[in-house]
Amino acid sequence: MVGLHILYILIIVFYCLSVLGYFIDFIQNNQKVNRIAFWLLSIVWVLQLTFLLLRALEFSRLPIMTIFEGMFFYSWILVTFSLVINRLHRMDFLVFVVNLVGFTILTVSLFAPAGDVSSELADLFILEMLIIHVVILLLSYGTFTLSFAFSMLYFYQHRMLKKKRWGDKMVRAGNLSLLEKRSYLCTLVGFPLMLIGLILGVSWAWVKFEAVPWHDVKVFSSFIVLTVYGFYLFQYKVKKKRGYNLALLNIAAFLVLLINYFLSSSFSQFHIW
Repeated sequence: MVGLHILYILIIVFYCLSVLGYFIDFIQNNQKVNRIAFWLLSIVWVLQLTFLLLRALEFSRLPIMTIFEGMFFYSWILVTFSLVINRLHRMDFLVFVVNLVGFTILTVSLFAPAGDVSSELADLFILEMLIIHVVILLLSYGTFTLSFAFSMLYFYQHRMLKKKRWGDKMVRAGNLSLLEKRSYLCTLVGFPLMLIGLILGVSWAWVKFEAVPWHDVKVFSSFIVLTVYGFYLFQYKVKKKRGYNLALLNIAAFLVLLINYFLSSSFSQFHIW
């Protein structure tokens, strides 16, 4: 039973990394990242199959009889479809969406009645899922902070160039194009991390409290943060916007993030961080 527990956590971690890779590949059309995401997803497929086989041996039956097993098997089917689609066709958006759904189902399955799992083990699963939720969100905050730093350097250099001031410190900071690209790449990583973190948080809240506290200030503001950064990515990738105004948008997005992190935490009855 403990082995299955560890295996499940590994599946969640590798699946999270794979979804992140497919999102980056979809936006950037990066073949290297696509290959890494494919092999990570392949590992997820193997681990899921191993989990199903071990559970079948442990309970001497086909592991699709409980709600948990049905959802887990459903997720495994989606992973299988994704691997086939990825090898036969270049449909990056479809693969990303299918895996996002699969990851959500896999996460929700953790809280479904398992039938043969003890309450102590179920509680341990729930606790560790909460920990993963917090860690992933903090990682997204870290990448958004790096993105903000690059945008601030862009803002500073842009102002100095308009005033026709130049110095060695500006050279060391990098040119405007490089700063803009690095800011975008950091946001590109932070966005799916935050999305995955919120999916985990919503799933955890549902099983813990039998409802999602949408009225909670921090929950509501977290989705506002996600929307603002999504709008930034939309402006950069779809609208092809570049320059000073885009940097200001990213700086504003980070200010919304700070409000979410500090102020909403103070007024939230659901979060303590």
